[in-house]
Amino acid sequence: MSITLTNVDSDLQEIVEKVEQGERLTLEDGIKLYHSSDLLTIGQLANMVNQRKNQDRVYFIENMTIYHTNVCEAHCRFCNFRKDPGEDGSYTYTGDELVEQVHQKITDTTQELHMVGGHNNTQSFDYYVDIVRKLKAAFPHLRMKMYTPAEIEFFSRISGLSTEDVLKTLLDAGLDTMPGGGAEILSERYRLKMSPEKVSTDEWLNIHRQAHHLGMKTHATMLYGSIETIEERVQHMLQLRELQDETNGYMVFIPLAVQPISPKAGIKRRTSAFDDIKTIAISRLMLDNFDHIKAYFINIGTQLTQLALTYGASDVHGTLIEERISHAAGALTPAGLTRDELVWLIKGANKVPIERDTFYNTIKVYE
Repeated sequence: MSITLTNVDSDLQEIVEKVEQGERLTLEDGIKLYHSSDLLTIGQLANMVNQRKNQDRVYFIENMTIYHTNVCEAHCRFCNFRKDPGEDGSYTYTGDELVEQVHQKITDTTQELHMVGGHNNTQSFDYYVDIVRKLKAAFPHLRMKMYTPAEIEFFSRISGLSTEDVLKTLLDAGLDTMPGGGAEILSERYRLKMSPEKVSTDEWLNIHRQAHHLGMKTHATMLYGSIETIEERVQHMLQLRELQDETNGYMVFIPLAVQPISPKAGIKRRTSAFDDIKTIAISRLMLDNFDHIKAYFINIGTQLTQLALTYGASDVHGTLIEERISHAAGALTPAGLTRDELVWLIKGANKVPIERDTFYNTIKVYE
């Protein structure tokens, strides 16, 4: 498959030929793409790759986000969600309380519970296992998407178990899939400055490797837009690509634009639309062994999400109900969308909306 491009940045010509021929891009290629201002060519290339994989199909899920605790031992520089024990606004819900919260908001067509929270070291590992067990018992038809590798490593420390045994225990309790959070930027330079108390790069990758070997399909993220270099962004993608070559356990890659601490933060404290779209497109080009790249409307807004569907994205996430993490850090976007709004957004980009389950099995096609 080839496309006709005019006024192509001369530095991109070799990359154009590689993409047309289905060749894998290198670190140098990724850096070159980031430094190019030829967004149209980059977008057309990403769209070509996405068309090969997904045609005009764009996926979404009806899911619900819940939060078990905002108490956290870590002090990540990009986070405004965490609280200290006993601090005003702090909370820690029991499994029974979370079951009641879900009962109040769940619909007949909800597919997934996505749980996010802090590393609350005032609770034992049994507390975290009990949450999964009680939610799965109350809602056996829902997929449990919970606990990032950062939390798995934290559970290992407070329980004395290996990370693999932590994963096995949670799988036995009803865990279905692991989110991609806690990745931030997979660079030790970055992590020592931004999240020094959390899981290392090698540990984060190895926990996904262990999960994949246990038969679990998982998600991968990248939190971009702070102190990382362009090379670190591309290296982040390449480390994920290498692990995917080994295990084929990732379902989707989600680039996440870092949010400013205050909702009143000016334009210069936010990632640019140019950077957001370019990052989605470059992700599609670099991660040739990932089926899906997600445009996350919580971070980049609904209109840019719609545009991203012609720049390599094939997933717009889900209904969410009430997102808190990004909004605590200053996101200006809706905290959730309805199914009808997601369908409208996808159709507005002349794409075919596909309602999916957690594992990208089709539930309904909206022609």
